[in-house]
Amino acid sequence: MNEGMTMMMQSSPVTSAPPPPLPSSSFSSSFFTNFPLLSALVAFSIAQTVKFFTAWYKERQWDFKLLIGSGGMPSSHSATVTALAAAIGFQEGFGGPLFATALILAAVVMYDATGVRLQAGRQAEVLNQIVYELPAEHPLAESRPLRELLGHTPPQVIVGGLLGISTAVVGHLIILVCS
Repeated sequence: MNEGMTMMMQSSPVTSAPPPPLPSSSFSSSFFTNFPLLSALVAFSIAQTVKFFTAWYKERQWDFKLLIGSGGMPSSHSATVTALAAAIGFQEGFGGPLFATALILAAVVMYDATGVRLQAGRQAEVLNQIVYELPAEHPLAESRPLRELLGHTPPQVIVGGLLGISTAVVGHLIILVCS
């Protein structure tokens, strides 16, 4: 029986899977041609820049924290995830599982921005006011204030979402015109 197995193993060719193809482009060229990623980054950058200049217009003072901070009009989180989802839809199709995943991710992020994060920001306002009113000898009187601008109002999320979709549409049109 052992001899039969040896003969069978010798007579049947062993096939193995071919090696995976080598990447045809370098990281930099694949990064700069990743339409969903670039759409998301451009939408985020536009939203943060709008916040930065809007604050300067209102306050006549530069606040560089707004370039990376959360909260405010428009929602950069919403802009980022909607640009990502729309760009994936344009590139991979709106009926596939990748778009469905990106769409659900966008919905969760946008819901969280107007729900949990908005309420946490409102609670921070109340807690900061309580700490502010504490007597100076209280151990918490010198504590650092909590960040209050965490979430977004529904209009901020809607505008961010529209910005993200617009960014992906413009990017898609540019790709169509250039190809």
